[in-house]
Amino acid sequence: MKKGIHPEYKEITVIMTDGSEFKTRSTLKADSLRLDIDPKSHPAWTGVHRLVDSGGQIAKFNKRFAGFGLKS
Repeated sequence: MKKGIHPEYKEITVIMTDGSEFKTRSTLKADSLRLDIDPKSHPAWTGVHRLVDSGGQIAKFNKRFAGFGLKS
């Protein structure tokens, strides 16, 4: 392998949505990674559907298409 072209591979802490943690190895520059969605909170595994609005995207969509309702 060539020297100096590969990122540093180190141990980091992954923090799940419920606060539990585990250690893994990654090339991430930070020492920890906090998850917004994980298998304990994702609808595909839990069966509970909830909207996660990151950055107001749902509100922006609803505002933009508010006038496009069905007409009777």
